[in-house]
Amino acid sequence: MLDVTSLLEEIKASPFEEQEIVAPHTGVVTFGSLKLGDKVIGPNGTWKERPGTLIATITRERNPKPLNAVQKGEVCAIHSELEGTYVQAGTPLATIRHFLSKDEVLRILLKQALNLFVAPERAKYYFVPQIDTKIKVSGCRSVSVYEGMELFIVSRMKREMPLYYTGPDGLIYTVYFEHNENVDVGSPLIGVCPPDQLQQIEEVVLKVQTEWQEQE
Repeated sequence: MLDVTSLLEEIKASPFEEQEIVAPHTGVVTFGSLKLGDKVIGPNGTWKERPGTLIATITRERNPKPLNAVQKGEVCAIHSELEGTYVQAGTPLATIRHFLSKDEVLRILLKQALNLFVAPERAKYYFVPQIDTKIKVSGCRSVSVYEGMELFIVSRMKREMPLYYTGPDGLIYTVYFEHNENVDVGSPLIGVCPPDQLQQIEEVVLKVQTEWQEQE
């Protein structure tokens, strides 16, 4: 049994993720006014139409390509010594430290604590009608699953076939896929909570929701 309380304490000790920004192709790099410790933001706007903070620009054959932050955070490393030089694809340019939100902490915890049933192929997935109706009326946690249960319809290239659940018995605690969207192979479809862990998981979720301090 996974100790989700200990896992939460580990996240609290290091409550951030670091994303390395690398050159997508060869070219001359410029950083503009960006400096160590600067705050950055990700794409914003109603449809995320406004790009995030400009991190660097790579120019190749007089064609500049901006590299923008994909999430908010702060610049914790920047290779300013590369300013104006020609770099190879994959060269590290900067590192952004992103502090985890409540939702991100919960996603990390639940993906560790729950049994994930993943997509066996890239396709669109739908719950079988009786399960779909129950989820729409009462929520996903009203559905108990068991080994061999017919749970999904897999739709791919104009063919449909059933998909049966494999894994431990439990409740569907989280649904990870969106209706009518393709799911990549290996991506989680649902997270199943064993009955004996439900109370512990609920307590940790409540703890995160009430106590987690998000950083600006």
